[in-house]
Amino acid sequence: MSDDTIPVLFRGWGLKRRSGLWGECLAEFLGTFVLIAFGDGVVAMAVAALPGSGRTEGPTTFFLGAGDWLLITWGWAMAVVFGVYVAGGVSGAHLNPAVTLAFAVRRGFAWVKVLPYMISQLLGAFVGAALVLGVYAAAIGAFDMASKGPKTNGHTLASFSIFATFPAPYYKGNMWGPLFDQIVGTMFLILLIAAVIDLRNTAVKANLGPLIIGFAVAAIGMSYGANAGYAINPARDLGPRLLAWVAGWGTWQCPATAPGSAGTYGCRSLGR
Repeated sequence: MSDDTIPVLFRGWGLKRRSGLWGECLAEFLGTFVLIAFGDGVVAMAVAALPGSGRTEGPTTFFLGAGDWLLITWGWAMAVVFGVYVAGGVSGAHLNPAVTLAFAVRRGFAWVKVLPYMISQLLGAFVGAALVLGVYAAAIGAFDMASKGPKTNGHTLASFSIFATFPAPYYKGNMWGPLFDQIVGTMFLILLIAAVIDLRNTAVKANLGPLIIGFAVAAIGMSYGANAGYAINPARDLGPRLLAWVAGWGTWQCPATAPGSAGTYGCRSLGR
């Protein structure tokens, strides 16, 4: 595409013009920002906005059936697709410290770039979560006010799940099952990304690689999402979790034997 075909508003603002490590880090920041803005956004829709807007059976009613999980999985899939499209041409669109580390170990990615990429991803995730909170503050506030059960600074565990992931109650506080679950999910993510970009395999044509990677994330969510929320991305969980901590959710504790927690209230992940 020549400069003459680019609208004047955007001419000169392309990320490719921000050369070097700075441009790559900016791309990782923006790509991860888009990832979280749409990903946490779809969870906010499911948990707080749709119930509060009268589109479900009640102001705190969500996830009535397994099919509702598809809203989350496809929402996150599209979040990945557009995050990769934003950053892919400049940084390769890692958008995930696990991907950056895997590429450094196995694909010759420069180790000097690992920490800057990871910091950029974390900052992008934090800012993306902040945008979601700003847009859905009223919906989240109404949901928390209408909800019963344990609260921290007026916030519920369900609204906390918009920003963070945590294990399902059937693990009863055991860390090894959720840890194994996240290892499996991340393994599939790295494996499928490597398969898509490996030119020795059947090539993905017409710039459809991001879409196929989005399908991979959807597949992981549909097959392995309920155990611990399929974060499979340290920046995706840590950045929004820090935002939630700053915004007043504090530090949630979910001991398996505490009344109204793991067994009765549902200390489980409601979204990635």
